[in-house]
Amino acid sequence: MSNALDLYAKVEDLLGVNEVTPILNEYYYEALEKIEFKSLLDVGCGSGGFLAQISKLYPNVKAKGIDLSSVMVEMTKKKGLNAECIDLCKVEETYEVITAIFDMVNYLDAKNIKRFFRCVEERLEKGGHFICDINTLYAFKVIAAGSYIKDGNDRFVTIDSDYVEEDREYFMDFTLFEKEGECFKKSQDSITQYFYTVPEIQKLTKMKLVSKTAISIYSHESEKYFLVFKKL
Repeated sequence: MSNALDLYAKVEDLLGVNEVTPILNEYYYEALEKIEFKSLLDVGCGSGGFLAQISKLYPNVKAKGIDLSSVMVEMTKKKGLNAECIDLCKVEETYEVITAIFDMVNYLDAKNIKRFFRCVEERLEKGGHFICDINTLYAFKVIAAGSYIKDGNDRFVTIDSDYVEEDREYFMDFTLFEKEGECFKKSQDSITQYFYTVPEIQKLTKMKLVSKTAISIYSHESEKYFLVFKKL
């Protein structure tokens, strides 16, 4: 999985992610304005865009990012931010806020999502908040499914994706061609995401769901749910 994430890190800027994340991140900023906190852990921090903004908005907050992609972590560190390539369950510190942005939770299968929420609860201080977003069925079946080609001059990526309803799984196979001299180097990998309803997510944790917001970015249909949990 880490190799797939490293390859994804190389093509993320070609996928329109940088245009969407500022819109999504605004929901997180608004939620954080209502919370008093001195520490924040961003799980799946990616290249550190959200963490960089948190550091500007809350300079006195102890903020850290973690990601399973070493490529992403290095990109975050180059921004002068605190980041580590480590699994959440191996983090020793506790935090008042834990975030998991851009459908990070959807990358976890049935076994790992149970483990993930257990580790969130263990690393979240009492009264702390866990904030995340998850994809809706519409996002998987309509928005994300299909083929995609993007040319970045010295590299280009092709993506074929589909949602398998009986398995409730979304597959994304991507191929990257990177120019090396007069030739192109080919790299291939795949990523799977899993569909969960909000009630299913709620059953995975003892934390209380204090806020649920439907999000529409690409269309009038809801593509995500923005969720705020509190550890009682």
